[in-house]
Amino acid sequence: MLNETSRRSHAIQPTLKPAIGPKLLFFFVIGDVVGTGIYALMGSVAEQIGGALWLPFLAAFAVAFLTAFSYLELVGKYPRAAGAALYVQRAFHIPFLTFLVAFAVMSSGITSAAAAARAFGAYLQPFVQWPVMPAAVGFLVALGLINFRGVAESVKVNMVLTAIEVSGLLLVIAIGGYALEAGQGEPSRLFEIHTGDQSLLLSITAATSLAFFAMVGFEDSVNMVEECEGGARIFPRSLLSGLAAAAVLYTLVALTASLLVPAETLSAAKSDALLKVVAIGAPAFPLKFFAGIGLLAVINSALINLLMASRLLYGMANEGILPPVFAAVHPSRRTPWVSILFTAALAVALVVVVGDDGVKKLGGTTALLLLCVFTGVNIACLALRRDKVEHTHFRAPPGTPLLGALLCGDLALPVLSGRPASDYAVAVGLLGVGMALWEVNRRWINRSAINAKTIKKS
Repeated sequence: MLNETSRRSHAIQPTLKPAIGPKLLFFFVIGDVVGTGIYALMGSVAEQIGGALWLPFLAAFAVAFLTAFSYLELVGKYPRAAGAALYVQRAFHIPFLTFLVAFAVMSSGITSAAAAARAFGAYLQPFVQWPVMPAAVGFLVALGLINFRGVAESVKVNMVLTAIEVSGLLLVIAIGGYALEAGQGEPSRLFEIHTGDQSLLLSITAATSLAFFAMVGFEDSVNMVEECEGGARIFPRSLLSGLAAAAVLYTLVALTASLLVPAETLSAAKSDALLKVVAIGAPAFPLKFFAGIGLLAVINSALINLLMASRLLYGMANEGILPPVFAAVHPSRRTPWVSILFTAALAVALVVVVGDDGVKKLGGTTALLLLCVFTGVNIACLALRRDKVEHTHFRAPPGTPLLGALLCGDLALPVLSGRPASDYAVAVGLLGVGMALWEVNRRWINRSAINAKTIKKS
């Protein structure tokens, strides 16, 4: 519940500007899903699973679709910008749990943007020989300025970049089709699963938990609901169609990669796995052109994640979970400028702190944090079924919230996910920062309450 100071502060703030229609929202979803994950992690997934690349990607999308249904039901009932944290608060009424969920979602956006920034610094090398670290930091500063300028500008930039990065994946698929027609490709690789010293089930779930980083992003759209023309009404079609389009693209790209390139070669290529597919499928194709597309895909991922994180902080400040300063809206740009500054600064800090393996480490942490959040959202959807609202809204199909909670929880557990300990270490460290901020906010609220009582007595 909002405290009195937060209510008064919120009452005098300008409101967010509705600027996103169904088409922009559709591209927002695709642009947030398609990006760093598919362009940078194909080699790592091949290392985990072998030639059956399509299997973990399809499994991850199945889990994502189950959770998307829960999000659609909840955003329809509560069309506000706070997203997962708002749903958990309404379901369980535990402020500390609400804050942890909010901070976990924010952290996932920041870690994803930081991973993209590190990838940007590396992918820039074929074009400009700049040091990776300064390039990554400058990249985040530039995106923060775009975010500050306004959501319409940010989402329109996203729309252009999304078209470019989707064209890159279509290019891979087209090259694959051309190569297959010319007699290249080995269909038997599509069913190869490298188990190593693991069981078949653990190999599949471990690859799925890694591939899940390439699926996340659809949940970010609910934090933009207050800036949508038509509110939650436009969400079901835009979200599900955007997620389905991304699923088709990923599956076709994974099939193409497996058919044309052995898993060992993809694994050795690491972040350049798709570039290797292009080089083998079309040797005469200019590889720098495709590298440029990959660079723009990384830019788009970072832009959308920073956009989401800043709006989430803004929404939580309006709920009284964070200090009201994060709800400050710039009077002329009508954007949450304090939240934008904070999230960009935190992303820069992560870029500086992580090592050279930052893309994989931060990507794994992003997936872990969101799987934990998705587990909570699915459970909250079930708990809030008893909370009736007067307006009509989307309702998740029977059984999907429970199944989504079980699968997300399984993929987050170390026993089944096969995640490295570093994923959990980074996640725990970020949540530790969140707990410290929670304590600061709690003391600020208590101090405000004491001051209010003193003024009332006097």
